[in-house]
Amino acid sequence: MASLYVGDLQSDITEAMLFEKFSTAGPVLSIRVCRDVITRRSLGYAYVNFQQPADAERALDTMNFDMLKGRPIRIMWSQRDPSLRKSGVGNVFIKNLDRSIDNKAMYDTFSAFGNILSCKVAQDETGESKGYGFVHFETEEAANKSIDKVNGMLLNGKKVYVGKFIPRKEREKELGEKAKLFTNVYVKNFGEDMTDDKLKEMFEKYGTITSYKVMAKDDGKSCGFGFVAFEDPEAAEQAVLELNGKEITEGKYMYVGRAQKKAERQQELKRKFEQLKIERLNRYQGVNLYVKNLDDTIDDERLRKEFTTFGTITSAKVMLEDGRSKGFGFVCFSAPEEATKAVTEMNGRIVGTKPLYVALAQRKDERKAHLASQYIQRMSNLRMQQMGPMYQAGGAGNFFVPTLPQPQRFYGPAQMAQVRTTPRWPAQPSQVRPNAQTGSSGFTTMQGFRATPRAPPAQPGAMRNAMSARPITGQPTAANINAQGRAMAGASVGASPSQNRAPNFKYNLNVRNPPQSMAMPQSAPVQQAVHIQGQEPLTASMLAAALPQEQKQMLGERLFPLIQCMYPQLTGKITGMLLEIDNSELLHMLEHNESLKAKVEEAVAVLQAHQAKQAVKKE
Repeated sequence: MASLYVGDLQSDITEAMLFEKFSTAGPVLSIRVCRDVITRRSLGYAYVNFQQPADAERALDTMNFDMLKGRPIRIMWSQRDPSLRKSGVGNVFIKNLDRSIDNKAMYDTFSAFGNILSCKVAQDETGESKGYGFVHFETEEAANKSIDKVNGMLLNGKKVYVGKFIPRKEREKELGEKAKLFTNVYVKNFGEDMTDDKLKEMFEKYGTITSYKVMAKDDGKSCGFGFVAFEDPEAAEQAVLELNGKEITEGKYMYVGRAQKKAERQQELKRKFEQLKIERLNRYQGVNLYVKNLDDTIDDERLRKEFTTFGTITSAKVMLEDGRSKGFGFVCFSAPEEATKAVTEMNGRIVGTKPLYVALAQRKDERKAHLASQYIQRMSNLRMQQMGPMYQAGGAGNFFVPTLPQPQRFYGPAQMAQVRTTPRWPAQPSQVRPNAQTGSSGFTTMQGFRATPRAPPAQPGAMRNAMSARPITGQPTAANINAQGRAMAGASVGASPSQNRAPNFKYNLNVRNPPQSMAMPQSAPVQQAVHIQGQEPLTASMLAAALPQEQKQMLGERLFPLIQCMYPQLTGKITGMLLEIDNSELLHMLEHNESLKAKVEEAVAVLQAHQAKQAVKKE
């Protein structure tokens, strides 16, 4: 296991920053900062994959809680199986922590009892401690030992509570059972004239009172609420049943209920709000319409009038801002069939001066998810259009991923006459550093295999020299197959006799670099071809006339039998790897068997290394 989870990251931390930090512990295979699908903002955590588990363990031991851009990072082993986290085995809950205790201090305190999988102090929006946290031990024994030793201890002057972690559902269930038994009663809405004695007198008939208090302002006046604590839960429940909603003055009704902590009350209100929200959505599901592109003159009445012919409208509202229409609104029908008919009839209809857009209303999160899926699908289709069809040469299991098609260039005879026969710039070897994850050739999980074009030798073959006649913009020494193949084709096959004659004018001697083909007429050179047994001879004009994906197929058909003679079992995979190389380099390999053998051996070494790594992972 060589994958680490890195949490508590600043939102502006990138993969490059993490690579710079973690590469000091050992070779890093990949780093991924998890981001929101829509906004692409960081979610505050990342995954770092090392080549060796020992390097990952070193990073965990030496870099945990290191400061990165002013915030300590939290590192733990990546747990892909959520059942370990959700089971609660070995998980400990700590509360009543001093605000100065952070993740590192708590980690140092509890690491004496066993191996810690994760450790976290809960924090608010500002980064301040909430006074509680969690420690997840590797074993249940270590968790029990920490509870026995630390529970009730003083940490920074505060007595802490340490106990087993209880999942939220069980905690809420337990809280619901406890809610039936209570002795403390909260009273409000009784006015400013209420005193402690009056409050006691009002509640003492229900049972023995242990304490009572009316909360007062600085000037001594009542805040309008107070508390009454009973000795017996039955007395408290009876007081709530009889006094809650009682009218104490004209138009003023007192509230009496179980006293709750702020967090508990907020949780209960949140649960009620979510329930109401779900009920409202279910009630309006399929009957509420979203209408946009409204004319500025359309108000609620006009909107209702336009849709009233399709059924019974329960509400129609144009959204406003500062009294002006925001250009959209909602229309709610009484039945789904009416809403469906309205969408069919009204979508695209011109009302006022604009065509309406009408659709079923969606929740914000549903709309975001829908737009995200549309974007992903559109990008996937775009990539599939740019990529050519898969080429299979050796049957099932032999494949390669085609490269993106290269742009084609077309030249007329006048332009082709000015094509230089030698590159303008000297050949420079490619300085490509292999990527740790993909390799310099772009093959996933395979590294070390160089698929960059080589510098041409001092005396290249005639065919490859013709193919590399004109440099590509930005890469002066690379060959553009399409353009140069058409150049050769135009010079040998499609050229007319008049194009090969000398011009009927003479160049000025001061003209710099006159075109050689114009100054000194030459006969068209004979194209050389690559001859492979059982295959049609391959010429530059044939290659240039084909589409980019067809060019790769033509080269692959001639490489396949040559590679099959060397490595029959790996022919398809090696062919696919080699076809990622530039076409001019492939031509060189077809012309020179030694170059082909060297590149094949290099590809075999990469495949063997990859297979060995996969075998280690399975073990």
